[in-house]
Amino acid sequence: MRTTLDLHLVDPSANEPGLVVDVRDERRALLFDLGDIAALAPRLLLRVTHAFVTHTHMDHFAGFDHLLALGLGRLPQWTVWGGPGFVDQVEHKLRAYTWNVVHRYAVPMVIEALSLEVDGTRRQARFDSRTLFAREDGPTLAADPQDVLLDDPLFRVRARIVDHEMPVLAFAIEEKAQLRVRAERIAEMGLATGAWLGELKAAVLAGAPDETPIDVVWQDRDGAHREVRPMAELRALVLDSVPGRRIGYVTDLRFTEANIGQLDELLADADLLHIEAVFLEADKDHALRKNHLTARQAGEIARRLHAKKVVPFHFSPRYRGREHELRAEVAAAMAGPGQR
Repeated sequence: MRTTLDLHLVDPSANEPGLVVDVRDERRALLFDLGDIAALAPRLLLRVTHAFVTHTHMDHFAGFDHLLALGLGRLPQWTVWGGPGFVDQVEHKLRAYTWNVVHRYAVPMVIEALSLEVDGTRRQARFDSRTLFAREDGPTLAADPQDVLLDDPLFRVRARIVDHEMPVLAFAIEEKAQLRVRAERIAEMGLATGAWLGELKAAVLAGAPDETPIDVVWQDRDGAHREVRPMAELRALVLDSVPGRRIGYVTDLRFTEANIGQLDELLADADLLHIEAVFLEADKDHALRKNHLTARQAGEIARRLHAKKVVPFHFSPRYRGREHELRAEVAAAMAGPGQR
């Protein structure tokens, strides 16, 4: 089945951290970590609405500047989340530059920065190019009992803090129940796929009345098209509902029971787990000094979480050309002692 979210690692070799999450038919995307994102297509980056940063080590946060530079004058608004103290760090990033003309750009940019604090509260601030990115603080938000950072009609993003000798965010991306669509009927009705399908699905899932208008907008080789049709007319496009996936993004943490407990609360029975596997088990002592996981530890965590599928990444440069060894070690540990 075609899923709501299309995912791929920022670095196909899996050496650099980062995950791209494209929202199908919505012309928008999410980024998990802002490390080396220079190889990503500008057209993708200009669709980014939210970025979620695990922590502010350079290999996870230096790409903030690239997205900022690319988006100036073109990307009107984006939201970025991080861990404790993150709002201050975004402010420091912006204050490091001189903004003497940016307030006159034809397309202003607004950055919403939020931080998940150790006590679960959330701090927030707004940075607007029209005021030279001066900080505008918003109210501190109460802790969310379900760890939700973003609640979208199609998915939600949740986070918990894990330990890397500093607080690091681990993320769960949860697709909401999905409605299958009759692709052949869309063409028969003289329409084409687009963001309006998300609006239709959300209305059906919410039990909206039949007369609810749906703004049907799409673009094809004949140009742009727009129609307004009642939901009753479009309901025939929708088939049955299927459960969404739970997807994990976990990197930069120690192999401790406390961390595994946090991950279990967040990602038990995950359908797809992206997890760091930085070192081979033979280099376990080095992994311990660096506060990272070995591939065996990553596989053991995946097994203990009952993850259905695992994607290891963030491999140490010392294993260039040997990435298959890391993947094999993860797979063996995930299978368990009796299955290797």
